[in-house]
Amino acid sequence: MPVKLLKEYLDSKGVKYVIIIHSTAYTAQEIAESAHIPGKALAKTVILAIDGSMAMAVLPASRKVDLEALKRALGAKTIELAEEKDFIGRFPGCEAGAMPPFGNLYDIPVYSDATLAECSEIAFNAGTHWELVKMACNDFSRIVGPRVLSFSLPMGD
Repeated sequence: MPVKLLKEYLDSKGVKYVIIIHSTAYTAQEIAESAHIPGKALAKTVILAIDGSMAMAVLPASRKVDLEALKRALGAKTIELAEEKDFIGRFPGCEAGAMPPFGNLYDIPVYSDATLAECSEIAFNAGTHWELVKMACNDFSRIVGPRVLSFSLPMGD
């Protein structure tokens, strides 16, 4: 979703936000550094295949998905990281790996890690590797309606 469309969507929902331009970065930790945002306040989007269906996991950049915990929480049979070739066409206008966490706009369920709720504001990729949107966490929850679960581990664990 190009940033223009994302801005139009957020405006239509009455959301206050800031666009942050940063030097090109590809990993969540690099983006957080480049944009001077704490890793816990940068939401990364991870695309998963859950029992064969696509879903988004949204969690802080400073954490990683615990696939087993998510599988237990959902009562799923299988969960695996989706391969880029299987989902890139689902996000027109977005660079690979820079999809905003708005699965509701793509008819994809969104699971948000409970640790994101610890931040009053979150930032996330806006479809490119050089633009972020920063907004209130409450607004994100209100317009996306993610299912909030505990499914992450600190990086390094």
